[in-house]
Amino acid sequence: MNLLNLFTKTDTRQQATKSEAPAHWIKCQSCQALMYYKEVENQKYVCPKCGYHFRLGVKERLELLVDEGTFVEFDDNLKPVDPLSFVDKKSYVKRVEEGVNKTGRSSSVVSGECKIHDVPAQLVIFDFAFMGGSLGSVEGEKIVRAVNRAIEKKEGLIIISASGGARMQESTYSLMQMSKTSAALAKLANHNIPYISVLTDPTMGGVSASFATLGDIIIAEPGALIGFAGQRVIKQTIGSDLPDGFQRAEFLLQKGSIDMVVNRNELKKTLSDMLTLLKVS
Repeated sequence: MNLLNLFTKTDTRQQATKSEAPAHWIKCQSCQALMYYKEVENQKYVCPKCGYHFRLGVKERLELLVDEGTFVEFDDNLKPVDPLSFVDKKSYVKRVEEGVNKTGRSSSVVSGECKIHDVPAQLVIFDFAFMGGSLGSVEGEKIVRAVNRAIEKKEGLIIISASGGARMQESTYSLMQMSKTSAALAKLANHNIPYISVLTDPTMGGVSASFATLGDIIIAEPGALIGFAGQRVIKQTIGSDLPDGFQRAEFLLQKGSIDMVVNRNELKKTLSDMLTLLKVS
């Protein structure tokens, strides 16, 4: 073959534009493979090389789990206030403004009703992009209202957690949401209404210590970080090394702390099957 022709021949494969080239490549945080973004997107944001599950935003979660056009959001008018006039490196008001500008929402929780393979359900999704998915007064109130709707409509409740824990800027107000949401969820058992908790990366702190681990069925995505305190704090406290994979979904499944580890590609079907199996009589 003529070498000149080899280098001048037009490549008929799809090419990324100059503006797309830098932004449309993504590196896997697990295996470090560099992949075209669309390839990962087509795999539901799961690394095709090693199976690592990338973190998802609310929009992607809804596209993944909910029947198209069935999600109706509630309580999007609720907004956090600053009762303590809290300031660390920035004021709480400023941090909330940054969260709103980043996500287009006023809290780290989106709640509403939907259908999953034609099965109606109440759905709560945490958005880690909004202040680390932290649990504040608004988030707690949205969860309680979702519980009440589940009871009223006799529909199962699904909470998808992705959170660093309680929101420090609200101090005791935030910690109260742990007991408030747990007490509300206890009412579901009295009405024989199922609650399915889905733990994604990460589910930590006060969220893992309250409603996230109170589900009738607790499902985790592969490799999800789940726990209360960080590994370094625990290691310093007990004064010894921690087991391999400590606080990861597979380790917790082995120890009986969760019920299932479900690949993202199978999550929608698993949720619809569980809702059908536990259907309210």
